[in-house]
Amino acid sequence: MHRDSVISIDMGGTKVLGCVVNSKEGIIASVKKPTDPTVSRKKYVHQLAETIFELIEEAHVNRKKIKAVCLGVPGLVNPHTGVIGLAPNLGLKNFNIKKSLEAEIPYPVLIENDVNLGALGIKTFGVGKKAKNMLAVFVGTGIGGGLIFDGKMYRGSNYVAGEIGHMLVEKNGPKCGCGRKGCFEAISSRTAIVNKIIKDIKSGKRSKLSKLVKSGERIRSKSLSSAVKSGDKVVRRRIKEGCEIIGGTLAGIANLLNLDMIVLGGGMIEALDFYMLPLIKKSYSEHVLNDSSKGLKIVASKLGDDAAIFGGIALAEEFLGVRV
Repeated sequence: MHRDSVISIDMGGTKVLGCVVNSKEGIIASVKKPTDPTVSRKKYVHQLAETIFELIEEAHVNRKKIKAVCLGVPGLVNPHTGVIGLAPNLGLKNFNIKKSLEAEIPYPVLIENDVNLGALGIKTFGVGKKAKNMLAVFVGTGIGGGLIFDGKMYRGSNYVAGEIGHMLVEKNGPKCGCGRKGCFEAISSRTAIVNKIIKDIKSGKRSKLSKLVKSGERIRSKSLSSAVKSGDKVVRRRIKEGCEIIGGTLAGIANLLNLDMIVLGGGMIEALDFYMLPLIKKSYSEHVLNDSSKGLKIVASKLGDDAAIFGGIALAEEFLGVRV
């Protein structure tokens, strides 16, 4: 007989990862399903409900043992009202997903920004357990951040705290997806680094990734890792440049907030921590104030995609007083 659990769903633009999880047994069952954000809101919510019931069947858990459904949303959300302000990859704007989903399932629904949920997972179940003031940074398609102050999630006045990907790091730099120029993620995300590598290859520079570029295949973090391990000069140089910006930016944040831990996660860090972490730490140490850096640890997350899943447990306790 399984213990009381929550269902955590990490909502992506093209797929959802859902898990039944609790703090004692960990992840009991998981389902990854493609979703179509172009369908109507009603149909999208119905797809989520189907995934939830499928998970319960997969986990062989009594339906009464599920205490909450927690959604990690890639966008701006109000966790108190359950309204998604804007989730561009999902095509959702000013939508009360809590109310809509609760009409289809017999469980309370909680929502949180996906990066914040990942930070909660790292704080509660990962390398951040002992951290009091922590920043979690996820480097992938973009760059997102989640802040923990005094052991608690800090969301800001309008629930958008932690948007470090849109800090200005280069005046009149590359255009960002937000429409502005020179944002942190427009320069140092995997997307930005890959775009520079593609440009280098198309200009005639030799790289292990040339075949992928010619075929038009997407360059993923694993491909970057293989290229780095094989000594690819083009890839190494572009990642090194990105790491220098990441380290310098983190130094500025450390000077401002006086943290005791910075945790790096996301697909790119997972695949390349052996190469990226030393470079990031070097740049960080060159720019941070000595007093700001005392006792501060920069570490890689070990939870991977599961960080946001475990974050659902912490969210249920915070908003419902439910411990699972």
